[in-house]
Amino acid sequence: MPAVQTVEIDEASEGQRLDNFLVKLLKGVPKTHVYRVIRSGEVRVNKGRASADTKLALGDKVRVPPVRMADPKAAPAAPAREFPIVHEDEHLIAVNKPAGVAVHGGSGVSSGVIEQLRQARPTAKFLELVHRLDKETSGLLLIAKKRSALVALQDQFRGRETGKTYAALVVGAWPAKKKVIDVALHKFLTAEGERRVRTVEDDHDEGRRSITLVSVAQAYAGFTLLDVTIKTGRTHQIRVHLAHEGHPIVGDEKYGDFGLNKAVAKGEAVKGHRFERMFLHARRLRFQHPASGEAIELLAPLPAECEAFLHALTPAKTP
Repeated sequence: MPAVQTVEIDEASEGQRLDNFLVKLLKGVPKTHVYRVIRSGEVRVNKGRASADTKLALGDKVRVPPVRMADPKAAPAAPAREFPIVHEDEHLIAVNKPAGVAVHGGSGVSSGVIEQLRQARPTAKFLELVHRLDKETSGLLLIAKKRSALVALQDQFRGRETGKTYAALVVGAWPAKKKVIDVALHKFLTAEGERRVRTVEDDHDEGRRSITLVSVAQAYAGFTLLDVTIKTGRTHQIRVHLAHEGHPIVGDEKYGDFGLNKAVAKGEAVKGHRFERMFLHARRLRFQHPASGEAIELLAPLPAECEAFLHALTPAKTP
């Protein structure tokens, strides 16, 4: 068994949650075990007990107990991969992430966008995710190339000073008058250690206010294409909010209409047209450049498979 480790938090790990930091550090260790050692108090931050959601600060010292890890030789190195670039300068990169690629490794995923990009750019001194997208979501993802850019951009995201708009295809006819969803969300873990989110009452002890703005982009027979802008950046916010309103996102395996998802994937819901992913795409991102302060607006067109599926749908009849 390995010995106890004491790890000092550096710039790359500053601001991370304790559980996410440990999952990244202890590659090969089941996530359920990571949560178990946190709950038991075997993990310490600056010699004190800490919870899974403890935010780590620069210089914090984390005591990591002995855990049996997978043989590093057995774990394949992240493949070197570049992603479609929407914008790049000396401070940041904006990529158009494909669906099905995690933004980072962990939770059974050996590598994601950030690890693969680092492999493709071995001379890059600093590459860090500014924010995250779900694995199943495609679209705009920001990566900082400097520590100063990371801090400035994350401050904007935390301060709700960015504009993020998603394209979402949902089941059913979305009521055009429904433009604001203001429903609190609560994040929890299943018995298997899987992260999930549910709606709760406003006065729930662990609920967090969450606001989503919705407008109808195009109505189809049986489906609606929405433009969705989030005013708060909660985990799975769009997916849970839309499902809560009775119109889950097409292809959402966690919160969706599972029977319809299966029919859509098999080409039975829309004859002859199979669609095998979640229809959620980060299409627009607006922020201030971290160095110049210039207003930047980036756009990522819908992926080809999403466009093809929309073309196969029948526009709804106008009343």
